[in-house]
Amino acid sequence: MSPAPSEPPSPQETSATPAVPHEEALLTPELLISQLLRGGVLLSLSLVTCGMAMTFLRHPDYFSSPDALQRLTSPDSVPHRLPDVFEGVLAVRGQSFVMAGLLVMITVPVLRVALSLGIFRAQKDRAFAAITTGVLALLLLAFLLGGVE
Repeated sequence: MSPAPSEPPSPQETSATPAVPHEEALLTPELLISQLLRGGVLLSLSLVTCGMAMTFLRHPDYFSSPDALQRLTSPDSVPHRLPDVFEGVLAVRGQSFVMAGLLVMITVPVLRVALSLGIFRAQKDRAFAAITTGVLALLLLAFLLGGVE
């Protein structure tokens, strides 16, 4: 026996369930934050993976020579300043791509706090906006005062 075909919903049933426009669903705070975090992690992962692939494809001796691998992993061989990272990315250097990916990974949580601040301000939630402003200020202060040795 085959199941009976289902009947279409009556007009009363259709009007009882309000339709949410697709555009409104995309703009919810949770989805915005989720998209930011996913995009940041995917961008970071892509940069690190591409950088590692470029490094090992250009220097296959890293696979077989412990000395060459030691030079690659020494602290002096990686860029330490933002201009050096950007210069290396423009020059298509693998280690600079890896560093750019790590910088993106560090930046994503800060961007999440900034996005949350914007959301709280749009919702006119003064208490959470004040707390988030303090957190963002502390994060930015830590970046400004921090240094690389």
